[in-house]
Amino acid sequence: MSEPRASSTPIVGVVGAGVTGSRVAAHLAASGTRVAVFDVLHGAAVAATGAPSEPRQAELRNLVIQDCGSCHGLTLKGGLGKPLLPETLHAFGEDSIATIILDGVAGTPMPPWRGLLSEDEARWIARELKSGTLR
Repeated sequence: MSEPRASSTPIVGVVGAGVTGSRVAAHLAASGTRVAVFDVLHGAAVAATGAPSEPRQAELRNLVIQDCGSCHGLTLKGGLGKPLLPETLHAFGEDSIATIILDGVAGTPMPPWRGLLSEDEARWIARELKSGTLR
């Protein structure tokens, strides 16, 4: 039996998963670089329930308003990107929205956030967007 081969693609570590760390990591991931994000302040960002911890929820709210808001509008009413309001998202399930958040939309400016956000965090964002609590 042969030894598994290590990938020749280097992994770049980004310390701090805040907004700046997320932007750096997203840029690196978009260029094909494998990225590992280390959040030294909130290492256990996802609680056993699958819901992000309170400090991580605050970071995610900030990420949605600042990063998502740069395209979807700071009030999420639309801009370059579509509106992210409950009335425009009602036809989409949380898992569908989470998949768009994680994988982006090919051929559009919507970037993938997988590697920067966990599936639980993406579902939490989707749930919050659908409920209207992130405005």
